[in-house]
Amino acid sequence: MSQMQTYQPAANHVRLIGRTHWMGEVLWLALSGSGVEFSFYGRAARITLQGDDIAATGNNLARIGISVNGQQVIDDQVDQLRKTYTVFESDTEQEVTVRITKLSEAAMSTVGIAEIAVQAEEGIKPTPSPQHTIEFIGDSITCGYGVDDEEALHTFSTATENVTKAYAYLSAEQLGADYSMVCYSGYGIITGYTENDQKLTTHLLPDYYEKVGKSEGRFGGSLLPQEIAWDFSRFTPELIVINLGTNDDSYTKDDPAKQADYAENYVAFLQMVRRNNPDSTILCTLGIMGDRLYPFLEQAVDRYARETGDSRISVMKFEVQREEDGYAVDFHPSRVTHRKAADRLASEIRKLMKW
Repeated sequence: MSQMQTYQPAANHVRLIGRTHWMGEVLWLALSGSGVEFSFYGRAARITLQGDDIAATGNNLARIGISVNGQQVIDDQVDQLRKTYTVFESDTEQEVTVRITKLSEAAMSTVGIAEIAVQAEEGIKPTPSPQHTIEFIGDSITCGYGVDDEEALHTFSTATENVTKAYAYLSAEQLGADYSMVCYSGYGIITGYTENDQKLTTHLLPDYYEKVGKSEGRFGGSLLPQEIAWDFSRFTPELIVINLGTNDDSYTKDDPAKQADYAENYVAFLQMVRRNNPDSTILCTLGIMGDRLYPFLEQAVDRYARETGDSRISVMKFEVQREEDGYAVDFHPSRVTHRKAADRLASEIRKLMKW
């Protein structure tokens, strides 16, 4: 019988998913949906995770999901600096695929994958890369804000946030596509979510798009993900889906000057996205939690296309969520709404990309 062998979560051993950062023999995850996947033929597997400096505080800890052969076996919040999970044990050797996914968003906390141990003579190997690639850029809707707590009057917690039940992840799953998520709750193009008619300029997604992430949780207790530039050569999406404007609408409301400000800055963001992704098709969407800004999104895309001659860009309006489909925390989309939105988006992508 073979002994347990340990491996680092490096690209020769695991398939990297989303934006990740290698530091001090630990693979760090910040953004929603980031993680790894690997397979082996053997009898046992253990995963050791490393907590960030938030892990000891107990406040909005990183939520992690670990699945074995498609079934989730671990759903936990990482509340200590090192935590080891036995994820698979068997008396007989079996083909096993393990996936580790960060379920909660970047802004509050991060988590590291320190070590993978398996009882398998041949060791571990990365799973095959999916045929297609999508990057999703969004806000709380993309993060799966509150989707595991369908009580509209409850408030935010990373414990109820689950990217794997949100429309973006679900549509990628339908399409058999690899993905990268860049999403932050409350973030927008010209302002974050605001209730006082003042711009919240600390919560602008364009400020962090070119970074590994943005978080209060430090990698290894020392390095903030917003201090690290993202290397866009590491993931080249065929398609980029942008869903930003829901939080901007809390500020722009029906003010034409503010709505024009959104459109103008949306054009600038499209230029940034294109500069970093010269070969991607771009699909701009809005509407799940309200569609008032959608005409200004259309204006922005039209102006961008005219000014640049870039024809690989289009728009799609989501249906506004319905009361009868329920709500999650803070009146965010329910699981039913997310599934409907995923169906709509996947259908649009199949047409657009000929997948």
